[in-house]
Amino acid sequence: MPIIGTPQEFHEEDLFVDLRQLYGWPLYLKCEAFNFAGSVKLKAAASMIDAAERSGTLGPDSVLVESSSGNLGLALSMIAAAKGYRFICVVDARTNLTTRQAIESLGGEVHVITEATGAGGFLGARLDHVRALCSGDERVLWLNQHANANNWMAHYRTTAPAIEKQFPGLDLLFVGAGTTGTLMGCARYFKDRPGSQVTIVGVDSVGSVTFGGPPGARMIPGLGAGVRPALFDESYVDDMVLVPEIDTIRTCHQLARSGFLFGGSTGTVVNGAVRWLAEHRPGEDVTAVAISPDLGDRYLDTIYQSNWVQDIYGLDEFGLGTGPTPATSGVNQR
Repeated sequence: MPIIGTPQEFHEEDLFVDLRQLYGWPLYLKCEAFNFAGSVKLKAAASMIDAAERSGTLGPDSVLVESSSGNLGLALSMIAAAKGYRFICVVDARTNLTTRQAIESLGGEVHVITEATGAGGFLGARLDHVRALCSGDERVLWLNQHANANNWMAHYRTTAPAIEKQFPGLDLLFVGAGTTGTLMGCARYFKDRPGSQVTIVGVDSVGSVTFGGPPGARMIPGLGAGVRPALFDESYVDDMVLVPEIDTIRTCHQLARSGFLFGGSTGTVVNGAVRWLAEHRPGEDVTAVAISPDLGDRYLDTIYQSNWVQDIYGLDEFGLGTGPTPATSGVNQR
């Protein structure tokens, strides 16, 4: 095991779960939660802070600010604590309470947005608040994960090469779309590889506007956006899948009943991957990888809480079923 001096130095890169026995498809899940921040967002946070330090825009008196649905905020608060920076995280009411508490425990300041504004929804309201903070204090530095190229570059340098190393004959890669940093970094990497035949499938939640769909209510933090991320370039993505949130919850519960407690984003990506494989590659022995951003411990009060599921979606544990539902996937093949 490595010996480290700061928490951001450790990340388990080579852990994959074989989901073939559970779903019947050759699908491997790359687990990105095994670091001190507990999610894939540690990579983007470290990359953006390092770049800001190298450029001189981030100094001892700077105040870091970021809009986050939770995981990036936690990763930034951890690194800010290790480096001695002040950090303000702008979240909204959907952010898991345990994540907000963890950010505060690390010394971060949490601003909670309780009302959505206009077509941009909660994300638009969070971004408006961030801009107001920046305009009121010249010390404030907004890293802007939605437009910062160092977000996707982190995955170009680490996540995608780790997948290629483990699966040199990779056929399919399924990646969730939040800021699209992970999606764009991996997609750009494989599209840049000479002779690469990897099909890149982006997976998002119904109600997100990233893939061009109409905006709608979304209650699970992580994937999805009310404002199309500036990082997203559709030309790098071969296909896109939209997953209803109730199917996300069904898949999370199915994985949990097999002993794997994953987060909402993982449930969405696995559901989209299984659905896509069933529709487009039935009976084929392909090699497919999906990326799991985090674990399920931060979702115990929401997607794994029967009263919450009943109140939001009108389904109890008996209505959750055991797997993906047909027909309503929102697959758009290009």
